Parts: sequence; structure tokens; C-alpha cells
Amino acid sequence: MLRRVRQSLRQVLFLMARRPGLLCGAIVLSVLLILAVKFTCSRAKNVVAAARPPVRFFSTEAPVVDLYLGQLDQVERLRSMAEVSLIFFYAPWCAHSMAARQEVQQVAKKLAKQVQFVAVNCWWSQGKCRRQNRFYQYPIIHLFYRRFGPIEYKGPFVAPYVESFVLRVITPLTYLPSRATLEEFLSYHEPRVVGFFQFNSSPQPPGYITYLSSALQALKRDFRGIVRFGVVTNKQVAEAISLEEDETVYLYRRLNSSLIFPRRERNFTSEAICSWVFEHHETVLHWLQPPGTKSRLLEHELTKGPALLLFLPHNPLGSNPNPLLQQVADIAVRYHSCDINNHSNLDKSFTSHSCCQSVLLPESSTSVCEVCLSLSQSILTSSSIRCMFPSMAHGGDVLQSYLRHCCLHRESAPMSMKTTTSLGCSNFLNSYSPFSQYSACCRKVEPQLNQSQTKEEPDMQRVPLMAPSSSIPPSSDPQQEGDGITGLWCQTNRTLRFYVLDVALNWPLAVRLGATGNRSASLHQEPGAQGDGSFAAIVNLKDEVHYVLHRSPKATLTESLEAFIRNFSAPYSLLQRHLVGEEERKAGDEDTRHPDKHQHPRPLITELTTSSFLPSVMDIQKDVLLFYYTQWCGFCSVLNHVIIQLARLLQGNGTITVARVNVARNDLPWEFMVDHVPSILLFPKYRKHFSVKFPDDLPITLPNLLHFILQHSGSVQYADKPVTASSGAEEGVGPGVIFRAEFLALQHEVQALHHARERLSQQLAQLWRDNRRLKFDTRSLEAQNAELQRERQSLEEQHREKSWQLGEAVRRLQELADTSENLLNENTLLRVLLRALKDRTETKEQEEVERREAEQRRNHMAS
Repeated sequence: MLRRVRQSLRQVLFLMARRPGLLCGAIVLSVLLILAVKFTCSRAKNVVAAARPPVRFFSTEAPVVDLYLGQLDQVERLRSMAEVSLIFFYAPWCAHSMAARQEVQQVAKKLAKQVQFVAVNCWWSQGKCRRQNRFYQYPIIHLFYRRFGPIEYKGPFVAPYVESFVLRVITPLTYLPSRATLEEFLSYHEPRVVGFFQFNSSPQPPGYITYLSSALQALKRDFRGIVRFGVVTNKQVAEAISLEEDETVYLYRRLNSSLIFPRRERNFTSEAICSWVFEHHETVLHWLQPPGTKSRLLEHELTKGPALLLFLPHNPLGSNPNPLLQQVADIAVRYHSCDINNHSNLDKSFTSHSCCQSVLLPESSTSVCEVCLSLSQSILTSSSIRCMFPSMAHGGDVLQSYLRHCCLHRESAPMSMKTTTSLGCSNFLNSYSPFSQYSACCRKVEPQLNQSQTKEEPDMQRVPLMAPSSSIPPSSDPQQEGDGITGLWCQTNRTLRFYVLDVALNWPLAVRLGATGNRSASLHQEPGAQGDGSFAAIVNLKDEVHYVLHRSPKATLTESLEAFIRNFSAPYSLLQRHLVGEEERKAGDEDTRHPDKHQHPRPLITELTTSSFLPSVMDIQKDVLLFYYTQWCGFCSVLNHVIIQLARLLQGNGTITVARVNVARNDLPWEFMVDHVPSILLFPKYRKHFSVKFPDDLPITLPNLLHFILQHSGSVQYADKPVTASSGAEEGVGPGVIFRAEFLALQHEVQALHHARERLSQQLAQLWRDNRRLKFDTRSLEAQNAELQRERQSLEEQHREKSWQLGEAVRRLQELADTSENLLNENTLLRVLLRALKDRTETKEQEEVERREAEQRRNHMAS
């Protein structure tokens, strides 16, 4: 056994001595295989690179502490060191945060000595801010007043607005040391709250901190600070508003009685005071600030009723009140002022100012009815139309029937019941109106007494019957204008809510409502602004209409707005609905132009807008086929090729126009609107009032459209064109001329159809050539595809062969590795065996030596 091991060991050593490269190659391949397996396993663990560490978001020069690692614990430490702190939570990738960064830096440079500005990166995944807070949008601003907070800022991220909000938080209360300052404080239109606290004890009254917290609570509800809080410490000043008890909260109201906080019914806490103020305060002027994103804020306000939207230039940091805003606020306050005296004096103003018209009924020859239109003083003086009588033909049926009943009944009455003066008057309303009422006085007079009657009543102004005008110019006397609008909110059912918007921030909305120009020009001149940067519109969401204020050059904002409001409040409003539409297009689309014309081609399909709709559709010399569509309608896009083919066929006919209108971007008069899209209407020439709609049950195809046009076209019924007798006699129009014109028109249409057929033949020939070219291209592509398929198969076979060879190489390498390992194990075993044999041989030799020595000793001793 030992001999065999020695032989195999000798053979291995001999082979390693003869071919050492084989063993080294096996070892190297084994190492490479192990590294490949390890690299493959490591890729499956981490395939995303680690995020870069955050950097400073604010510049080092800005007085802002930038905690770009999200150290939320540092925020608490910095906030405790300052009386007022502003915390700016941002995400470094957010575009809104980047835009707000410049605005916050501007505010920080101004208020760095009063406010501690801190910016926190709340997006860094390893930061404490990201782990503790879940913000759904960025940036977010929180303000802290000492221990009170956070007060979230929800306004626009513009430096003046942010600075104004911070100043409100710094000074939430306005100190009122005298009666003059108190009267000035209460003179503004915003809701005002006054607290009376006597600082006799040290350091301050116990309820003062609660009142201060209630002012901060109000800022949490309304970032604009519409409700202002003031504090009075002098008892003589407090007596001006009948405050006698200490620690009293007073809510000043213009339209109703002012209130005092009921401390016996409610707890004297900041939340209770704030809730009580917002429940009972009066707001006649509402500020609107759409967020600029998807929101239902504007819809929520407009669904409450008709709204007057006023776009005004606004500076939140202005030291002096905005004069335009003051004018609007004064109008809103007078509009909502519903005093009882106004109702009691209304009838007196009606009877003191009137204008009359004598009406002689055809049924009677002895009775004359004096119809007097009683007007309020404001309307009579502010309007150039002093008497607005409804015409007997239009709108006067009720008036005429009343006069017949009144006057004829008195004429047929018995002699015993008739008065000596034969005079009787009564009042009635032709329609509901807060401004006017009619009175009919029936007199039995002789015809020659009309002149004397006029002399007896010199105060009564007699004017002919006239139709109402389209507009009422404002008066030059603002005092008289004020009387006409005061209390109008209680006198009509068409009430308005007043809303104010910053024209610089909401200019796109003003453009959607009808303003023109650009954002920079909005502060200088625009329709309705006249140089003061204002724009006004009334939006009635229920009726789906809105009106735009067009001011005259000489009228002020107050006069124009009052006339605008009065015209809207009238039962039969004189305002015209404003239609918003796209601007006129200079040329049609490229696919709707004639391919043969290169110089100023005429569009096949006429694109109509709001301004060009009526002139094009009502062209009496043309049949107009109108296609209603929208850009989001998929069915409309499918029908585009049908409409284009129809327009190409009818291009040679100059009497038929194919047009389309985008009803999503162009407002149309109600009588021209449709209930669904796509819809097709035909307006025949000479008979526009006989417009016909394409049947909904028929498919919109080219043959059906041609049949529809030929059936309802105005050219077929040319004889129905209204011709007067004088014009027919002068021109010699007779049946022969009409038939001749019909024959020429039909001949022209036949020629147009022939031309269309020739164009269609040319198009079909071109399509046939294109089809043959496409077939040749298809064949060449198929041949290329077959060649690519063969190359693909060849590559797949090569791939399989290479994969097999690689597998064989790996298998051989594995066998070599196993053989090398076995050889190493056998070499180790042989070494062990050789060592054991050597040890045994040495032992035996030593024993042999010892035995010989023992024998020698015995022999020596024996000798």
C-alpha cells in the first residue's frame, strides 16, 4: 500500500515538473470563474446609486438659517430664541420653492432684525424633518409668535404679500390711544374688533393675552387679515363706543347693530372669540386669490349667485389706502345699506318725479288716459332717458289692456256713479322694478280742453313714446348717483356679491373674461380700465352669462360702476352679454388649402370666431354649411376628412360656403348654440330664418351631406326671394327671367360638378400611382425582411454554437479544477505517508542499533 502511494506521488510530481503551465492555467480559470459569480450576485443587490448629499439652498449672504440636512431639532432651538420666527419648508428640486426663495430672501433682508428666518430641507430622506412631517406640497411657510403657532401662510409667494403677512403677525393688534384714531380705525370697510383693557395692574390684564391670541387665530383663518383687531386702554376713548366694563370685546358692524362678546354664554378663550367674530362679522367686499392650480375656489364662490369681479392694482405694503379700493368699498357699503328710511321714502320719490303720456284709446272718443311713469329721483336725474314707456307693439300689452279696462269701464258707468270731475287715478306695476311704477289717470274731457289741461299741469313733462336705449350714461353728480344705489341690495332680486382680485396676479383670468392686452399693460390701459388699471365684470354662473364694464372716457370708476350695477339690477337689463372668442385666423390649415394654388390660397373651410360668426353666417348671398366641433371631441376629428372632401367638391361653387366653429373657445348667441357636438346646420341664402339641422339619425357621409345641401339650398327656391313690386317693375322681372336665372344657376352647378369630377379623377389616378409605388415598396421591404430573417437565424445558430463551446470550456475547466484538487489531496496524503514511513524506518534503525549494542554488551560481558 505504501509503495503504491509513493508511486502515485512520484507521478504527480513528475507531471507538475514536466507541465507546470497546466496547473497554473487551471488555478487562474478557477479564480476568474469565482470572480464572475461574485460580480453577478453583487449586481442583484444594489442597482440604484446613492443620493448625493444635499447642499445649501439659500445663498450665504441671505439672513436665513439654512438647515439643508433637515435638522428639525435645531428649529425648536432657534424658534425659542426669537419672538417671531418664520420657518420655510422646501424641497430643493421644486420649481415653486426655487421661485419663492428669491421672494423670501427679499423679505428676510428687510425684517432680519425683527424675525428669525429659518429654512428647512424637508425632502432629504435621512433628515429628521422628512421622517416626522408628511407635506403634500412645497413650499410651506409657518410663522410663530412666541409660543403661539404655527400660523400657516396660504397666500401668493410674492415678497409684498409675504412681508405684509409677517408684519401682521408681528403687530396683530392696533393700539388706539385717542378717539380720533378710534374713529379712523372704524371708518374702513373691513370688519373691526376693539378690545378694552385697562393696564392698571402689573404686568398686564389677564384677558389681554387671550385677546392677542384671538387676533393670531384670525390670521390662521384668513392670511389677508381682513378682520382687524384693535385695543383701547383709555376709559374715555372706550366710552366713545359705549364700552364701560374692563376686558370687553366689541365687534363693530356698519349694516347691523354692533355686538359685544357674551362672556356669560361663551368661554373667554381665543378660539371662542375668533369663532364668534367670524360668525357675526359683516363683509361686503370679498378678496379672492385663486391658487393657480386645480381648485374649486372660484366655482364655490360663483355658485352663490351673480358676482361682480373687480380686478384692481393692489399693493399690500401701501401706507395709504388704495383710492380705487376705497371707491369700490364705498359703493359696496351703500349697496348693502338697507335702511328703513329708504323704504318709507321710496313712494314719495315716486310721486314727486314723474313724466306722463296722453293715450287715446280707439274704442273711446271721449275718454283720455294720462299714463304717468313715476321714477325715483336718482334715476330721473342720472339718466338721459327721463321717460321709458313700453311701446304698444312691443311689451305694452299689459299696459294697453289695463287702460282699456280702466277707462272704458269708467265711461260705461251709470251717471249716478260718475264724479263731477270725471277724473280717477290708480297705480299699477307693468313689471317688477325697484325704480319705477305706472299711474293711470282717466279723464273725460273735450278735445279742445287738452291745451288747457297742459297749462293746468305745467310740472308734468310730456314726451313721445320711445324705446329704451342700449346704455345709460352715468351722471355727473356723484351725490345723486349715491342715492340711486343705496339699499339696492334689498330692493331687487338680482343681488350681487362683490369680489376684489389683484390684477397683477390674476391677469389671465381677466383676459378670459374679456380684458385685452398683456400683463404689463394691465397696470396702464385696457378696456374698462381707462388708465387706472382696473377691470370689472359681472358673472352670472346660473344663467351662463357675464357682462363687461366698458367705461366712457370722461366717467370715473364710481359713476361707471354704479350705472353698471343699476343696469344689471333692472328687470329688463340693458347690458349686453359679452362673448369671448378666439382671434381671427389669417389663413386656414395647410391640409384645407387647394394644392394647385400657391399665391394667397383661399382656405377650403372657413374658420369662424365669435366676431366673424354673424357676418359670415348671415351673408344673404351664400348658403352656409356650418360644422360645430370642439378640440376635445373625438367624433369631430373623425369627421374632418368628410368635411374636407365636401369642401373640395364645392370649391368651384361660389354660392356655398363650408365653415366650422369651435364652440369650446368661441361664445355664440344662444339662438345659434347646439345641444351636442358634432352638429351640422345649413343656413340657406335669402332665407336665413329657415336654417336646417342635419338629421341625427343619418350617418355623416359625403353623399348624405351633398343630398342635404341640394335639398335645402336656397338656390333651388330662388323665386322665394322677397322682391318688392316697384323694384320688379323697374327691373322687368317676370317668370321668364326667373326661370332663366334658375337655368343659369343649375348650369353653373352642373359645370361645377363636372370640374369636381375631373379633380376627383385626377386624385384617383394619383392615388392609383401612389398605390403601385406602395406595392413596390412593400415588396422591397418584404425582401429585406426575409434577408433579415435569414441573418437572424444565422446569428441564432452562431449564438447557440458559441454558447455550447463556452459550456464545454466551462465543463473542462471544472474537470481540471476537480483533478487539481484531487492531486493536491493525494499529494498531501503521500506526504503524510512518507513522513510516517520515514518515522517508522528511523525507529526500526534505532531499534536495530540498540539491539546490536545490547548484543555487543552481552558478548563483551560473556567474554
